[in-house]
Amino acid sequence: MIADVDGTLVTQEKVLTERAIAAVYKLHDAGILFAVTSGRPPRGMSMLIDPLKLTTPISGFNGGIVVDREMNVIDQKVIQQDLVKPMFKLLKSMSLDVWVYQGAKWYVGNRKAPHVDREAWTVKFEPLVVDDIESITENVAKIVGVSDDLSSIQAATEAAHKEFGSHVSAEPSQPYYLDITHPEANKGSTVEYLSAKYNIPSSDIATIGDMPTDVLMFERSGVGIAMGNAKPDVQKAARDVTLSNEQEGFAVAVERFILGLG
Repeated sequence: MIADVDGTLVTQEKVLTERAIAAVYKLHDAGILFAVTSGRPPRGMSMLIDPLKLTTPISGFNGGIVVDREMNVIDQKVIQQDLVKPMFKLLKSMSLDVWVYQGAKWYVGNRKAPHVDREAWTVKFEPLVVDDIESITENVAKIVGVSDDLSSIQAATEAAHKEFGSHVSAEPSQPYYLDITHPEANKGSTVEYLSAKYNIPSSDIATIGDMPTDVLMFERSGVGIAMGNAKPDVQKAARDVTLSNEQEGFAVAVERFILGLG
């Protein structure tokens, strides 16, 4: 089973509940491998390793980077360098703040910009503040456009699809974040990677998530489960729908759809 993190495995306040932990232990006891994937950087998921007794690779940046428990890079897909500056231009033209992830580093242009505090609290490490974020163009794993104007996020998503086409993957990972990564850096590729690594047919893999970035992993797995807090189009793409992340939806999905406990 592969789970998204924010909006799925943890609550809105980023809490990993005791019932969620217990559900993962039930998977372990049943001999079912459990893995996590997220738009977060890998370091932003390190706090899940010990509580959940994770042994599987961790997929960050929506599949753009895969690391082991010790945060050693196993695989990484970076954005084509000559596309990076045009992406900055597009995002800024729509008044989005820009963040850049390069390896384990997170760069911002303004430490006081919207959502930086919240993200630092969530991932448990600080960004590097740079005067010229547009100078960072090499080995970029992910670019994030940030705005509380959700219509701007949607417009930027559509513009990125139109301008860059299949050269990038561009989808919101949260309503206020537009994640841009390598075209093969998506959660569908995470399903394929883990399927090959463990020699498990994709039809025997279940996935669970709440955002458009999770739809590709629904499509490439045998069982796709949408959270109750997911938008209707995400729920429509899944086979099953559970409760929201504020109602222990992850644990309910494990118990009901994976283990058949009612």
